[in-house]
This record gives sequence, structure tokens and C-alpha cells, in this order.
Amino acid sequence: MIKLEQLHGDKGTRQKRKRVGRGESSGHGKTSGRGNKGAQARTGTPKGKHFEGGQTPMTRRLPKRGFSRANWRLDTRVVNLTQLNRFEDGTVVDLQALAGAGMVPSKAERVKILGNGELKKKLTVVADAFSDSAKQKIEGAGGQIQCSSPKAQSEESKTEGTALQTHRRPE
Repeated sequence: MIKLEQLHGDKGTRQKRKRVGRGESSGHGKTSGRGNKGAQARTGTPKGKHFEGGQTPMTRRLPKRGFSRANWRLDTRVVNLTQLNRFEDGTVVDLQALAGAGMVPSKAERVKILGNGELKKKLTVVADAFSDSAKQKIEGAGGQIQCSSPKAQSEESKTEGTALQTHRRPE
């Protein structure tokens, strides 16, 4: 029976560690491969990855322009009508149902229904946004749509005469 201490890897699989500062004949003695003097010979943190030898870095030379909405962009997940055919007739299709079917993540910020394909089932679809073609096809199949976003609800309530209070940035 082979013993644990008899196991060994193939030749060259374990490379020996470079031992620096162990005499001149090793090739890594005296300055330990760091050269003579200078910041790189000293201990401490290395220069940053954007350091350019002392000249003004590229990030400071280029002008700062533009604006990014990435911090405020809502992550909108889209679902096509053909994907909704897997639900039974009369089902209420909302975020939980879509997440349960693996179509969107359960923590999706927004869900938009697009009108690609045909809907063959009568469903009540609850989502944050609908394309015009999706609205027509869902209602054409005998289903209903319900908007779950506050913006859509506030627009509906304005038409009814009672406005919901929405949060808006000062202009």
C-alpha cells in the first residue's frame, strides 16, 4: 500500500521559492534584486497603477466632460408576450409569478412587457410598463393589464380627478 509520505508530484510541478538576500553567489544577494537606492528599493507600498513616472497623469490631463445617469438608472427587465404563454388561463402574472418562472430576478426594479409574439391565454398582467403593442395584444386575447409603477398610477388618477402625490425633483 502506498503511504502519504511516498506521494510526490511530477518533476517541475513545485517550483522553489526565490530566497533573496542570502549571499552574492545566489544572484539575489546584497540588494536582493531591487537595484541601488530609489523608491523601488525601499519597503512600503508600490506606486499606483496610474503613476506615469512623475509627469501629469492622463486622468488629470484629459478634460472632465459629460454626465452619467448610471447612478439613477432603473434596471428594467423585459418580458415578451410569447414567454407569458406558459401560464394557465386566468392567472395573475406579477413580479412574483415571473420570478417564480425564472423570467426575471425576484429583486428586479422594473418589469416591462413587450409585444413580441402572440398571446394565446387570457391573463391579468401586472407590470411597471407595457408597450402599446403588448397592451393591444393582451386586451385582444381577453386579458387585463395593471400598471404597478407609481408614475402610471398617478397618470391614471389625474384622469379620474384625484391626483396622487408623487415625489419630484425641484425644477
